Amino acid sequence: MTLSSPSNPAAVAQDLETASSAAADSQVELISPYGGRLVNLLVDAGQRDALKEEAGALPSIQISERAVCDLELLATGAFSPLDRFMGPEDFRRVIAEMRLADGAIFPIPITLPVAAEDLKGVEDHIALRDSNNNLLAVMDVEHIYPWDMQETARLVFGTTDARHPLVAEMHRWGDLNVSGRLRVLALPRHYDFESLRMTPTQVRTRLASYGHENVVAFQTRNPLHRVHEALTKRATESVDGTLLLHPVVGMTKPGDVDHFTRVRTYRALVDNHYESDRVLLSLLPLAMRMAGPREALWHALIRRNFGANHIIVGRDHAGAGVDSTGKPFHGPYDAQELVAKHQDELGVKMIPFKMMVYVEGEDRYEEEVNLSPEQKTHSISGTQVREEYLAKGKLLPEWFSRREVAAVLRDAYPPRHKQGVCIWFTGLSGSGKSTIANVLKVRLEESGRQVTVLDGDVVRTHLSKGLGFSKDDRDTNIRRIGFVASEIVRHGGTVICAAISPYRATRDDVRNHVGEEHFCEVYVDTPLAVCEARDVKGLYAKARRGEIKGFTGIDDPYEQPAAAEVVVTGDGADPDVSAEVLVKWLRSRGYIADEVTT
Repeated sequence: MTLSSPSNPAAVAQDLETASSAAADSQVELISPYGGRLVNLLVDAGQRDALKEEAGALPSIQISERAVCDLELLATGAFSPLDRFMGPEDFRRVIAEMRLADGAIFPIPITLPVAAEDLKGVEDHIALRDSNNNLLAVMDVEHIYPWDMQETARLVFGTTDARHPLVAEMHRWGDLNVSGRLRVLALPRHYDFESLRMTPTQVRTRLASYGHENVVAFQTRNPLHRVHEALTKRATESVDGTLLLHPVVGMTKPGDVDHFTRVRTYRALVDNHYESDRVLLSLLPLAMRMAGPREALWHALIRRNFGANHIIVGRDHAGAGVDSTGKPFHGPYDAQELVAKHQDELGVKMIPFKMMVYVEGEDRYEEEVNLSPEQKTHSISGTQVREEYLAKGKLLPEWFSRREVAAVLRDAYPPRHKQGVCIWFTGLSGSGKSTIANVLKVRLEESGRQVTVLDGDVVRTHLSKGLGFSKDDRDTNIRRIGFVASEIVRHGGTVICAAISPYRATRDDVRNHVGEEHFCEVYVDTPLAVCEARDVKGLYAKARRGEIKGFTGIDDPYEQPAAAEVVVTGDGADPDVSAEVLVKWLRSRGYIADEVTT
């Protein structure tokens, strides 16, 4: 059976109606979707034109990239039995108990947060559009309810630390959730890797045609190396099944390898190193939450809807890294424990894997616990891959990575001194941020890097003209600077940002957007009394007289960084000395190339 592109809504709707009968004619029957059937929210072709005309007269909201990903997976049944953004009953039980209101397992809240002003004029129906104003769906508004960010973060992620990428992001979500019946007119259009983008029904049809009842799903957001190849093949052989290689290409952890590069590595492996009738590569437009154990269970539920009855759960599955104190958000095997606890009820068996290493002289990978102390082994951590190989332009060793994969990664990732970096100065007004930033700019240009400076005051004159000094406006200003900085970094540039940026969560949000490994937070720790004594703009004096309200350090707080990469002082210190501290930090991490001597 020829399957249609998921970007074609009419064809997808037809596939959802007919592909199940094609699968029934095959020799095997896959596990049923969770809840018994796949949800289908796509409107029939005969109703589409009328609903589109109706939507044109409705108030509309532009939903976030995350909500667009969620809408696509709701529409095609990947989140079955969920058929809408969660209402209050489902939401409250999910965050507290990991279950929908009817008792079905569902560990992650799927909501549509909005600001109150976005709902002005909304009565019974609302049109949902993407960031380009493309019409995606109509919602029958049934529930509008408040939610508590701190409680949600604590229950779902186990932390309120803004170093967690989703916790930081949640600070800019609306205070209300809206829910109701969805009628989806169109799925988001994807122009990349179209042949690999398949709905749950399409994946099920393909898997059933392979003739194996057992399907092992492998969730990944990273390039695959030989250790991953070994564990996926071993898992598939252990159940005499098919491998569903199901990488996330929606939203992953900030700083991850981009999905274009990753998919090229997956294709190279599938085409050259797997049996063609034992593997299916399909892309998943999922917006990850980096929720650790809860996310692992969610991944298992989603893969059941795609036809998998087994899932590989590795070490620190969907982990978010470390918090502000350097402590991991979750234990390395917490995810395996939670999935094991619920696997019988969910119907998806976990295939756990511990730390695997390369066994020298035997050309194979094995779990470390199965080896004797005398056996010589090798391993390379993700940090070593980035720091010791990709950052230095070195090809990964063949025992670790297939030659085709190593070549793709080498081409995509230049040496560290040619990669982008953001140096983010934060501190009170008058602390000396701009002075040190300007000295640093010259020093970096002297070393051969081209530098862009985004000064808070200058940005307000151009990029953020018209914004005031309320908390929301200040956050908007900082996120605008962060967006520009992230684009400069993404294209290999050096950007120095100097802005008060008083709120820790907003700074961490920018850090996550730029990418942890390409971000250096510099706290200019200058006492308030010194800053006031300078007061070249007269702002502190006005704030003391009450002429300026909400001034940072006077009647609005400045939240010091919890773990800045570099701390300097603007209190009497030579700015050149502070700049030299930063030059040394950047050189130690490879962002400044060693000088060539003749």
